[in-house]
Order: sequence, then C-alpha cells, then structure tokens
Amino acid sequence: MIISASRRTDIPRFHSDWMLNRIHEGFVDVRNPMFPTQVSRYSLSPDVVDGIVFWTKDPAPMLSKLDAFSDYSYYFQFSLTSYGRDVESGLRDKHDLIRTFKELAGAIGPERVMWRFDPILLNGKYSPEYQLRAFTTIATELNGSTEKVTISFIDEYNFGGRSIYRSVGTDGVAAEQQNFLAERMASIARENGMAIDTCAEAVDLERYGIQHARCVDSRVFERIGGCKLSRLKTRYEELAKDKAQRKECCCIESIDIGWPNTCANGCKYCYATTSPDELARNLAGLCDPTSSLLCGRVDPTVDKVKDHRGTGDARDRSFKFGSPELQLGLEL
Repeated sequence: MIISASRRTDIPRFHSDWMLNRIHEGFVDVRNPMFPTQVSRYSLSPDVVDGIVFWTKDPAPMLSKLDAFSDYSYYFQFSLTSYGRDVESGLRDKHDLIRTFKELAGAIGPERVMWRFDPILLNGKYSPEYQLRAFTTIATELNGSTEKVTISFIDEYNFGGRSIYRSVGTDGVAAEQQNFLAERMASIARENGMAIDTCAEAVDLERYGIQHARCVDSRVFERIGGCKLSRLKTRYEELAKDKAQRKECCCIESIDIGWPNTCANGCKYCYATTSPDELARNLAGLCDPTSSLLCGRVDPTVDKVKDHRGTGDARDRSFKFGSPELQLGLEL
C-alpha cells in the first residue's frame, strides 16, 4: 500500500504530530470526501505500507521526527516557487525555505527530495522573465540537493463561484508561453544536474527532454527499498495508474490520508482550500493530534467504519518482490 500524505493539505508542516501519533498507533482513519460518514481504516504497519509520499511547502517541523519513519520507504515532494506573500501568504521567506530544503536533503539524501516549481502562473507581476530568473536562482541553490524538478502550468478550478484564475489575476499560460518556459527551464535544470518533468500536463514537451511526471512513483520506492512493487501477489505486474486522479496524471494508486481546508499556507491557487471559515474552524479545534482522523473524530453513532486492515484489498495493497526472486525469474 502507498500512502499519500497529502495532496489535500501540508501534513509535514501543520500535522506532523498527528502523523507521528498515527505511526505509533499503527493505523489511520480517512473520511470519504464525497460521503463523509464513510470512514476507511488502514494499517500503517511497515509490513503493509510500501511507501509514503510527503507533500509539503515547508517540512521544518518534520525534520526532528524523521527517525520515526526509519522503517518506511518515503520521499518528499517539496514545492518551492517564485511567489511572494501576495500569492502564498502563509509561507516563510524563500531563502529560509531553501535552507530547509538543503537540510532535509542532507538528512535523507537528494534522491528522496523532489523539487516542485509549480504551478507556474503569469500575470502583471509574474512575467515569463521573472519566472525564469526565479527558477534559475532556486535551481542554482538546490544543485546537489535534488535530482529532479517537476513543473506545471496553472489550471482553472471553480468552487462555488471561486475562480483560481481570478484569485491570482491570470488568464492562464498560453501554449507558446509554455514552450518558451519549458525549453529554457529544461536547459537550466540540466545545467544544475536535474531531470525535469511535468505534473498532469497534456502538452508534449519531450523535444526539450521533459517527460510526464509520476509524482506518486513506485519506481522511486523500488529504488529506495531495493525491491519491485507488484499489483499482484502471484506474479509481477506494475502498479496501476490512479484512476481517481485527472486523466493527465500518471501517479500510481495510493491512499490519501489528508483532509481539505486544513492547510494554512495561504496559497491562492490551491484547490484543496475552498473556505477560509472552514479552514479557521478546523485548525482552531477539529484537527486534534490524538485523533485517528486528521480532522474531527469518528462518531460511532453516525460514521460507518470499514476496517481494511489485513483484508488485502486490491485497491489498497501492493506486494514486494525481493531481488533474489527477480534475479531467478521466480513467480511467488
């Protein structure tokens, strides 16, 4: 099973104590966002969890807790962009975040910290030239601290009349602008020892050496863990694409343990923070580090809990094929 922690919120920054408690207790509960009274319970045993992807813009609170994850394969998706507090109001100074990035990479290795320069937006302040200058500065600083950078171009989302484009004052990024930026960013990335790919983008940029990203990536876990991860127990088959994500997303299936409106990074382009009032209410008391849920508690009079522990459900399990068996070509 692969854990995503989390596309919906910044667990390393705001909920690291909760995550640590979940690891110690050995399980986690997750509400269904579409049907909130449906709760799924998953084991967090290292014998079941084949990998954890941490998504963050500031993992500083997590740095002192990394030893708790020594029995797990894990890596970080670390977003570090060009924007100021007009777009990302809750973040520290970017120079401080670069230092945190380097500290994290020094602790766990550059192969386990992926840099995300996304989403790229263009408006009166953030021009293509501005974005390229910022990308160059950050890439130079992170040279040797990561092996890969992932880029994407801002997408429109509408939630109850709230437009992402209107929130950041953009009309999107035209195709010619995408190609202009991609070609130059690819060159800058290579100069700094980084591969480059795109997240959930339909545009083909392979002529610049840019591949389509798999941000939740079994290949990274196989490299970290020295094994193959299979969808089937009896023979090797690559883990399946996550059908719950957008068509252009190449991520493999994972269990996301986060909850929307629980991140105070203040990113105006965020699709997971839709209500300031709900965010304030959640962070003021509903996000309890001792709860099995990231936000709220299980109410046995209302909630229906399905316990997946030990069931081997196809949707939440992967199987490790060790290197000796692979070398011999054996089917387990």
